[in-house]
Amino acid sequence: MRIRTILTAFGLTATLAITGCASTSSEVSKNEAALIAAPARVETVQIFNDVYGPVTDAGYALPAIPIERVNEKFRRQIVEFQTQEKPGTIIVNTRERFLYYVMSGNRAVRYGIGVGKQGFAWAGEAYVAWKQEWPMWHPPKEMAVRKPDIAQYVEKGMGPGLRNPLGARAMYLFNEKGQDTLFRIHGSPEWASIGTAASSGCIRMINQDVIDLYSRVRPGRTSKVIVIQ
Repeated sequence: MRIRTILTAFGLTATLAITGCASTSSEVSKNEAALIAAPARVETVQIFNDVYGPVTDAGYALPAIPIERVNEKFRRQIVEFQTQEKPGTIIVNTRERFLYYVMSGNRAVRYGIGVGKQGFAWAGEAYVAWKQEWPMWHPPKEMAVRKPDIAQYVEKGMGPGLRNPLGARAMYLFNEKGQDTLFRIHGSPEWASIGTAASSGCIRMINQDVIDLYSRVRPGRTSKVIVIQ
């Protein structure tokens, strides 16, 4: 079953810190972007169960993921995936908790993701403007109101490390006008949140998976990202 892109570009007001995650309402998202359907059936070609061991990256020692505790469908895999989108396109299905990186030959790399809680969901079309290894984290002020213990990081930020909520990699999504949407695709130390709606708007991945995706993405306007609900 083919995916038809019928999304309109969205323009979110850039009122939050550049490395935070935006907090927009689901009602706004629905008004700004039409919803599209993901393939009803996706068949697995290859599943990677041996890529979640300990990793030393840029001097940081990422621990192994107890992969037996992660639902198999949320583990990295190659799947049969028919779409009219070009290879290199990222398609995020927030409802199914999957991120697809489109490859040639009607295939895609599929990763499990964690998404925003109800009320923080969003949909639309963007591109990866830039990406960062071991990024700084600046939570938005609105998040600090809800969680006073992170207020200290609003201005000065949290440095990179194993506890940083953005994890090992972050990819920054901009709209067609070149404006920061304030949404990111990023890693997370909270591997158990994959497959759930647990974050404040951004798309989180297992660190081992976001490192893999990061290596495939070439920032620029051709790095199309479609987020659907």
